[in-house]
Amino acid sequence: MPAPENLFKAALKNGQAQMGCWVGLADAYAAEITATAGFDWLLIDCEHAPNDLRSMMAQLQVVEASSSKPVVRLPVGDTVLIKQFLDAGAQTLLVPMVESRDQAEDLVRAVRYPPNGVRGVGSSLARASRFSAIPDYLKSADREICLLVQVENRAGLAELDGILSVDGIDGVFIGPSDLAADMGHIGEPMHPDVVSSIMDALTRTRDAGKAPGILTTNRDFARTCLELGALFVATTIDVTLYAAAIRQAARQALQLRESLPED
Repeated sequence: MPAPENLFKAALKNGQAQMGCWVGLADAYAAEITATAGFDWLLIDCEHAPNDLRSMMAQLQVVEASSSKPVVRLPVGDTVLIKQFLDAGAQTLLVPMVESRDQAEDLVRAVRYPPNGVRGVGSSLARASRFSAIPDYLKSADREICLLVQVENRAGLAELDGILSVDGIDGVFIGPSDLAADMGHIGEPMHPDVVSSIMDALTRTRDAGKAPGILTTNRDFARTCLELGALFVATTIDVTLYAAAIRQAARQALQLRESLPED
């Protein structure tokens, strides 16, 4: 029995656009609620959300039980962390701040077993192999791992062609917020110069045969990215969605009290 098929990777390979949500509340119960919504994929964020290996795994478990496909963003592209996240059962990884072909090649080696890579062999202990219930895991795991790299500054854009040339990189995610900051437009991801750079990067990624990805809460820009060929697009962030909704509820509650006639 081989490793489970990575349906997210298969969808990208088949050119099927996947619509997603950023999961940053760092709580399995909240993630389970989000997993009932019907998104194609959910990004469990371990870079900017207060997640560790155990909290990530708890969210991974509830998302796996839904129709949404889990993607996990690492805090950094470290070989040891990659090994731990893969052993915990993550099959699709998003690695932030990738800036060179050499870095991309190192990441490919980190997600593959020897002799094609350097991933440590400990699957008998691992959730990824269903604790040794998948006898062919070691021989089949590599082909089901989906490696996405995040390009989010001018250095990364300057090396984008080299990154795209690396076999084993399945997709490139363009990070609008960090890119805007690096370009001198912090807090302005929709600045015309930033948008132009994003659109160029998405187009180059598509033309190189890799899956382009983006996070944007701007509906019109999301449509533009999809029209350019973006294949994994997140349009919502659970933290900001909840924050906006609960603040609105509080305002409505206070307005209700204030509307009462005075004694």
